[in-house]
Amino acid sequence: MKKALLFIASGIILASCSKTEIEQAAVTSPVDELDMKIVYYLTGDGEDVETPTEGGTVLMGGSTDVDAAFEWMIDRSGGGDFVVIRVTGEDGYNQYIYDMGGLNSVETIVINTVSSANSMGVYNRIINAEALFIAGGDQWNYVNIWKGTLVEDAINYLINTKHAPVRGTSAGEAIMGDGYFDAMNGTVTSEGALNNPYKDRVSIQYDNFIENPWLKNTICDQHYIGREGRHLTFMARLSTDYGITVKGIGVDEETAACIDEDGHVQVFGINNAYFCRQTNLAPEGCVSGHELTWKRGEQAVTVYKVPGTLTGDNTFELSDWATGSGGTWGYFWAFKGEFHSTF
Repeated sequence: MKKALLFIASGIILASCSKTEIEQAAVTSPVDELDMKIVYYLTGDGEDVETPTEGGTVLMGGSTDVDAAFEWMIDRSGGGDFVVIRVTGEDGYNQYIYDMGGLNSVETIVINTVSSANSMGVYNRIINAEALFIAGGDQWNYVNIWKGTLVEDAINYLINTKHAPVRGTSAGEAIMGDGYFDAMNGTVTSEGALNNPYKDRVSIQYDNFIENPWLKNTICDQHYIGREGRHLTFMARLSTDYGITVKGIGVDEETAACIDEDGHVQVFGINNAYFCRQTNLAPEGCVSGHELTWKRGEQAVTVYKVPGTLTGDNTFELSDWATGSGGTWGYFWAFKGEFHSTF
C-alpha cells in the first residue's frame, strides 16, 4: 500500500510515496496559487492506463458492501483505474476492490477542502479514472465542499462524456439524483419530515449538482427501511416547489441498484430497491408548519419494489418507469402526517 501526500505547487503535483521516492503524478494549472496537501492512497500500478468503458450508475443503500455491484463496475471499467473519492476516512476500500481482480489500480483521494476540490491535479486524476466510487459519510460535506468545483465537473464528465461507471453508497448515493436531500441542518426522520415538510432539517436542492440523465427529476434515499416516509416527503417537496412530475429511488442496506447506459436496472444484494414515481397529481397539502397530505385516492406515488439477489436477476426499466421483473407493484401515500404503504 502506498500512502502519499500531493503537494500542489510550482505548476505540478508531486507524489511523495516514500522518503526516497518523489515522482510527478499529474499536471496542474497556474491558477492553483495555494500550496495544498492532498492525501491519497494507491494500490496497484501508478501508471495511468486507458481502457474502453461502458457507462453505468450504482446506487448502494449502505452498510455492508455488495461485492457483485463492484464486480459489475469493474467489468464496465475495462480493467482500468478505479478511483474512490471521499471527504473523511482513509484507504479502507483499496485492497478490498483491488483483490477482486481485473484492475490496473485502485486509488482513494481525500478531498476535504474547496481548494483541493478545485485542484486541476485532482480533476485530472478523476477524469482519467475508468470507474469512480463516491464513498459514504455526510452528504453535506460533499455538497458544501464539492458542489460548484472541479470535482463536480469531473464527476459529470465521467457520467456524460467518458461514460464510465460511477457509484455512490449511503451519503454518496444521496447526492446522485437531480434532486437531493443535502443534510445541511442534520438528518431528519420520517416522522419529523411528515409532520412539517418545510422544517429546517428538510433541506432539499434540485438541478444544481450531479447531472445523470437517468436520474433526472429523481431523488434518492438510502438505509431505506424506516425512511420511506421522509422519502415521500422529499418527493412531495420537489413536486410542490418545482412543479415537476417527481420520481424517487430508495435502496435498502446491503443492496445495490445497478443502472446501465440504457436505463436497465439490476438489483443485487439481500434486501430491496424501491422505484417510486408520482402517479398523477401533486400533493393536496404540502405547506410549511403543517403535516403532509399526499393521498390522491391512496395512490399518490406508484412503487415497484424489487428484491435483490446475488446474481441481479430482478430488474426495472428507467426507460419507461413501468416495466420490471421479479418485483411487486404498490403505492405510498400520506394523510395528515401519517405514512401509508400497500406493501
